[in-house]
Amino acid sequence: MTADPARIMVWDWAVRLVHWLMVILVPLLWWTAEEGYMDWHRRLGLTMVGLVLFRLIWGFIGSWTARFVPMLRRIVSLKSYIRSLRVRENRPTFGHSPLAVFGVLALLGALATQVATGLFSVDIDGLESGPLAILVSFETGRQFAELHELNFNLLAALIGLHITAIAVYHFVLKERLFKPMVTGHRSRADFSAEKLPENRLRPIPMIAAAVLSLACVMFILDFG
Repeated sequence: MTADPARIMVWDWAVRLVHWLMVILVPLLWWTAEEGYMDWHRRLGLTMVGLVLFRLIWGFIGSWTARFVPMLRRIVSLKSYIRSLRVRENRPTFGHSPLAVFGVLALLGALATQVATGLFSVDIDGLESGPLAILVSFETGRQFAELHELNFNLLAALIGLHITAIAVYHFVLKERLFKPMVTGHRSRADFSAEKLPENRLRPIPMIAAAVLSLACVMFILDFG
C-alpha cells in the first residue's frame, strides 16, 4: 500500500502512544495517591518512569519532529512567530511551534521531576516509600515527598496551560492540533512549498530506546 502523497507524517506513532499514555496516567496517579491506593500508585509511577525515559531518549534519536535539537533551533524565530499570531497570519508549523517548544520542555521537565522525586519519597509515617527511598535518609525522603507534592501543583498548572493553548489554537486561530496527534498526519498543503525535513519512524532506535527504558525500570524494581 503506497503512502498518500497529499498527506505527510508529523508525529510518529511512538510519540503519539507515549503522549496519550501520559494523558491517561497523570489523573490516575493523582487519584491513586488521593485515595491511598499506594500499591497501584507505585506501579503506575514506574510505568510513567519508563514513558518519561523513553520520551527523553527519543528526543535524541527519534524522528525529526520528536527530537529536541530541531525544537531548540525553533526558539530563535519566537518573536516573529508571536507577531504572526497577533495579526492572525500564522501558518501551521511542521512539528512544534517556537511557542510550543517551551511548553513541551516545561511539561517534560515537570514530569521528570515528578517521577524522580517520587522514587525517593517517604511518607510522614515512614510506611510508604518510593523504590529508591532506601538510598536516602528518612529526612531526605521527606524532603523529596514535599517536592513531589509541590511539583505536582506546577505540573497541573502546566497541563492547564497546555489545554488552554490547544483550545485557543482550535477556536481562535482555527488551527487543528488535536487530530494530527491522533492520526499522526496532516495535509501536505498545510505547509509551505519548501522542502520539509525527512520525518520517519526509526524502528531500530525505537526498539533500543524501549529496551533501555525497560532496563532502567527493572533496575529500579530491584531496590523495591
